Amino acid sequence: MTTIELNSVEAVQRALAAYRYVCDTSLATAIFLALKLPKPLLLEGEAGVGKTEVAKVLSQVLDTELIRLQCYEGLDVNHAVYEWNYPRQMLAIRLLEDQQVGWDTAMHEIFSEEFLIERPLLKAIRHRGKAPVLLIDEIDRADEEFEAFLLELLSDFQITIPEIGTIKAEHPPYVIITSNRTRELHDALKRRCLYHWIDYPSLEKEFEILRVKLPGIPERLALQVARFIQALRREDLYKLPGVAETLDWAAALLALNQSQLSVEIASATLGAILKHQEDLQHIRKKRLEELVTAATQE
Repeated sequence: MTTIELNSVEAVQRALAAYRYVCDTSLATAIFLALKLPKPLLLEGEAGVGKTEVAKVLSQVLDTELIRLQCYEGLDVNHAVYEWNYPRQMLAIRLLEDQQVGWDTAMHEIFSEEFLIERPLLKAIRHRGKAPVLLIDEIDRADEEFEAFLLELLSDFQITIPEIGTIKAEHPPYVIITSNRTRELHDALKRRCLYHWIDYPSLEKEFEILRVKLPGIPERLALQVARFIQALRREDLYKLPGVAETLDWAAALLALNQSQLSVEIASATLGAILKHQEDLQHIRKKRLEELVTAATQE
């Protein structure tokens, strides 16, 4: 693959556009600085606005490996950083006992890299060759204590393992951290990152995203879908649809061979964009016809 020179904000925008990611100047600037400084980039925003996609596309642009850590409640060092291969260690201990090896020597033998199981963070630090993109996804889902595990990594691109010592990255990974802001992150973590908020797109940008991501979509249908979603986000709903839902809905309409919106088809496919029964009932019973009429008005 041809190497892409990301030597300006405009070059970043063009590179992401080549992989069908519609990126505004402010986000392109944040990505450019994260690559050049280098510093981790913390992306916050509502679910489904394209935060995770930034890391995926960036790994393609840079032609490097994407290493992903999906965060969840209860995530700990054993699942995020490393753990020891206990069955192999026990077997090694028995073999060393048969050889009458001393305890100190045995401990040195079994707590070596040979028995180390890499999890995503350690894998990113020990990665050989071109620097990978490390995606720490939905960090707000993890417990607050987990953020402390990240501070050394984000500051110095290194991880300390008590039994081995400190392992420093030969080629520091490009770090993208995402958060849906279900809780506030610690200032200590934020200080180590560049920050960017990804908002819901404007009508014009959402229309462009539809055209880029779904090349076969009729222009009229793309505009109607974008108008409908934009109006839907102004409703009092439990969960507003993100860009991911916009794309899912448009793809569903194309699969049904639709070239324009109608009340009937919108009602039948509303579950592609609204995922709570209360929201579905509210829109179908009180607002659907008005929303479709406004979206399809020439």
